[in-house]
Amino acid sequence: MVSLLPALLGAERPPGLGDVADVRTWSHPDYTRVVIELTEPAEAGDVQRLAAAAGQSERLYLDLDGIWVGRRWLAGVDVNDGLLQRVRLGQNTKRRARVVLDLERIDRYRVLQLRGPDRVVIDVYGDRRDPETLEWSTSSRSTDRLGVAAKPIRTVILDPGHGGRDPGAIGHKGLREKDVNLRLARKLERILLQRGFRVVATRTTDRSLDLEERTAIAEAAGGDLFISLHANASPRRKTRGLEIYYLDEKDHRHSTEVAARENGIPRSEVDTLQRTLARFRVAEASVHSAELAAAVHDSVLASLGRKRGGPPDLGVKTGPFYVLFLSSMPAILVESGFLTNPSDARLLNDDAFLDALAAGIAGGLEHYRRSAEQLSAKRAP
Repeated sequence: MVSLLPALLGAERPPGLGDVADVRTWSHPDYTRVVIELTEPAEAGDVQRLAAAAGQSERLYLDLDGIWVGRRWLAGVDVNDGLLQRVRLGQNTKRRARVVLDLERIDRYRVLQLRGPDRVVIDVYGDRRDPETLEWSTSSRSTDRLGVAAKPIRTVILDPGHGGRDPGAIGHKGLREKDVNLRLARKLERILLQRGFRVVATRTTDRSLDLEERTAIAEAAGGDLFISLHANASPRRKTRGLEIYYLDEKDHRHSTEVAARENGIPRSEVDTLQRTLARFRVAEASVHSAELAAAVHDSVLASLGRKRGGPPDLGVKTGPFYVLFLSSMPAILVESGFLTNPSDARLLNDDAFLDALAAGIAGGLEHYRRSAEQLSAKRAP
């Protein structure tokens, strides 16, 4: 029995509880994302799945300890997208809220807890279309037993980090990370289009996007590769260089510091939970992401090798980045230099350097695509 107790609506609120600040949903061809934003951290219980019963659809539900719902969400949130009917929220006990998802169809689901702000992300996967009227394949991206991408690589998602009310790092002479990222993305998009890629950008203007929306855009577009563009910062003005990250179970002290800044949380909160999240992704796309990072790294070095005074090479690294974890495709994060270093800042504000950097990234993507196609052709029956 999924209990949302109306008797508690008139009850006095116990002290020390957090609230449900917002509920957001995104609907896409084969999955629906629900984000429940909270004002305080909450311990999420295990997800329970209930079969359809007389007068009720199939449901998922989970409890959030330490959260008060109150009257704001009495009406719930209607979705009606073929997978998810609605999201219902209410009090299960005085100190525990309950989230119920009324389902139309479901194949699988996953639940993540993120910080900065605190939120619970629920992804419901399935095919929302009538099986008798399918007009395109319902199979998901797959790989062969040797790890070669089976789906042709066509669509690149470019994710210029930060934007809008979030400027990212502020560097030498006030140079803003969000502006550098967008300039680089525009240059990279032009080159990729010339090379036959389809390009989808998470933002093309100076606007705010949360991490869930960035990756939801990528999934909705059917992206094959996800490239998140950033610029670095350090309290030490002498620190400079370019580095490329992918998600894996291994990380290092410096990687954790970068991840804390890009995730928008204190370093102390890049904890065991986030490293556990990273380990979940190893089995999905980490191998491909490592190959992609290596291809882009080598190509960028070759392209920038012709630029005297270019940033030092800090190599390929791993780290627990939310934006990479929430992407189901091979994904990398490029830190193009340190805005807080005068030399790097000068380069990152220079169109010629950004052109060379964009050409290097594009060359790496093309090399990765070509290698994957060649391996797939060799293994074709």
